[in-house]
Amino acid sequence: MRVKRGVTSHARHKRLRAQTKGYSLVRRASVKQARQAVIKALSYQYRDRRNKKRDFRALWITRINAAVTPFGLSYSRFMGGLKKADITLDRKILAELAVNEPKAFEAVVKAVK
Repeated sequence: MRVKRGVTSHARHKRLRAQTKGYSLVRRASVKQARQAVIKALSYQYRDRRNKKRDFRALWITRINAAVTPFGLSYSRFMGGLKKADITLDRKILAELAVNEPKAFEAVVKAVK
């Protein structure tokens, strides 16, 4: 009996082509190039999920620093004062207050001073 091959590889290639949706030209058409592109994209994805956390933390710190400067405080003194005053607000919330609720942020700064 004749054994026909290719079912598995066709399925694998089909799955690979589905992953390269939105890629252009040879990166989608060629299986070899598509596999390289997908591996690269997945490694970027993994790396950037971690980098995103760093980037946002840096952004929050910059915003908090910009918001406390008019009150005559530096970022580090402000954060130290928060700890001493036993105020447990994280940087994300503080940055959000500084941008959207200046009055509430001012109250926090006064509590720190």
